[in-house]
Amino acid sequence: MVVVSGSNATTMAAELANSLGWEHHPLETRRFPDTEGYIRIPTETIDALRNEPVVVVSNTFPDSGIVETLLMLDAVQDVRQGRLQNLREIGPQTLPDVGKGVILAIPYFGYSRQDKRFKPGESISARAIAEMLATRCDGMVLLDLHAPAVLSQLSVPVAFTTAMPELAVHLKQTVSPDFILSPDKGAIDRASSVAQQIGCEFSYLEKTRIDAHTIVHKAKDLDVAGKSVAIVDDMIATGGTICRAAEALRSQGAVQVHAACSHGLFTGGAIARLLRYVDGVHATGSLPNARDLISGGPALARGVNQVMGELGLDA
Repeated sequence: MVVVSGSNATTMAAELANSLGWEHHPLETRRFPDTEGYIRIPTETIDALRNEPVVVVSNTFPDSGIVETLLMLDAVQDVRQGRLQNLREIGPQTLPDVGKGVILAIPYFGYSRQDKRFKPGESISARAIAEMLATRCDGMVLLDLHAPAVLSQLSVPVAFTTAMPELAVHLKQTVSPDFILSPDKGAIDRASSVAQQIGCEFSYLEKTRIDAHTIVHKAKDLDVAGKSVAIVDDMIATGGTICRAAEALRSQGAVQVHAACSHGLFTGGAIARLLRYVDGVHATGSLPNARDLISGGPALARGVNQVMGELGLDA
């Protein structure tokens, strides 16, 4: 079995291959002077892609990741379908089609936050990107998607997998929190599952918007005095929500506060900002980041096995 990756998810691809016991083949990627991307499957990888099912691991963030993902899927499908014509007439020009077996695993699905149409005429970007990708693969695996419901009707099997089990193990071993907090109602399911696995208390903050620029986070049933607390969310971007949640926890007597997430975007100096409010920041490597402490490979592997089962492919 084969796992391939381009330039933006190499670490996660290696972790996935290790979890599955498969081979990892990095593809050739580079940028032209005008920043356009180039993808090539190395000659020594072509046979492997034709002999076994293949998992393409790629992020759709930033925007260049969308293009790279499309180019990789196109190249892999050409190889599997035997379309090898090339101007230099290197090797066989055509081979038999080996059939279905291309799974796209996306550690961080960019554009996932636009999952509803708030005003007339808006694009629902999560669905638009996913439908485009689904035309070029036989199944998809998405890690800790912000709102899975928007992609529930895709034309190919989709596995919505989560790294919360691995995140819980990591927190229990390194932080041993007494309390897990969701920064808002949207992350309740993820945070409560972590609390249940660790065996500690759980609650969430309620957000109240005062005006266009002011949001107040109000604690709900919190008893954190003298306790170590971990704030758990699916993603951290600027870190503003986490910082406000940490303030609320400190004001109620928490002695330690940690932040943990699947997706560490950490934009605009977020890590430096966070470390003024929390004692530690923990993330997976779904995106390359300085706080990559939790392996996302096992979670992706669970999703790959699920999709392979639905497609009737042998692992």
